[in-house]
Amino acid sequence: MTFYEVLLFVHIFSAILGLGPGFVMIYVVTKATTMTELKHAYIIRNRLHIFVMVGGTLLLITGLWMGFIHTYVLTTGWYVVSLTLYLIALAFGPLVLSPRSKPIKALLKEHNGEEIPAEYYRLSKQLFFYERIENVIFLIVIALMILKPF
Repeated sequence: MTFYEVLLFVHIFSAILGLGPGFVMIYVVTKATTMTELKHAYIIRNRLHIFVMVGGTLLLITGLWMGFIHTYVLTTGWYVVSLTLYLIALAFGPLVLSPRSKPIKALLKEHNGEEIPAEYYRLSKQLFFYERIENVIFLIVIALMILKPF
């Protein structure tokens, strides 16, 4: 097995372990009916996010490394568009998602009682809208990586 093949193997597994959990993070919290369930769901969601961060970082590193080994891909459309979309999706975290998740985290920490407040639904709707956009971006990147259409 060549070094490039090892990188490719790590790259593919990173995509599965890093992006896969990201696609279910919304679903994990949407079935909660009480604050206890919701708080527990967010604990699970935070644990899944660790996989997303580690896998996503390895995905970027291995993708760039493979590009520097086979420099011809640096000029292909699918690689450039994939990398650009991936970096945009990564920027969603600190620039778009984090500011929308902080009020939810505060609400979960401060709220007493078992009834999920209406404010949570309003805040989560905004957050999940942008998470779905990010997921679509990742799906486009995956499709470009598989098909290499241009």
